[in-house]
Amino acid sequence: MKIQVLKSKLHGIRVTACEIEYEGSITIDRVILKEAKIFPFEKVDVYNITNGERFTTYALPAPPGSRMCVLNGAAARKGEKGDKLIVATYGIVESEDALGYAPVVLIFDEENRIKEKREKTP
Repeated sequence: MKIQVLKSKLHGIRVTACEIEYEGSITIDRVILKEAKIFPFEKVDVYNITNGERFTTYALPAPPGSRMCVLNGAAARKGEKGDKLIVATYGIVESEDALGYAPVVLIFDEENRIKEKREKTP
């Protein structure tokens, strides 16, 4: 049997801007995406810790080192600059592989710097 598991999680990343006049998506610093193993155009779930909004979109890379996290298009209506988010991706694994599996979890400070990176089984 296959099960869906958390693949990557950005915990506490802050919204740096909202751009309504855009096709849609969430734009995140390319370095952060690489550290979290999130691919450009990959589907992401976004959970807004600040206001409780939840939505699905896709990730786009922002300039490396910019620490940007921009809500675009319709997603821009789901948050405001400064809001704290969780951005998550999921993958499918065989159930027998799930017990030893560990997602990449990045924890952020208020300036969108990575405070901690976890990649081990709890």
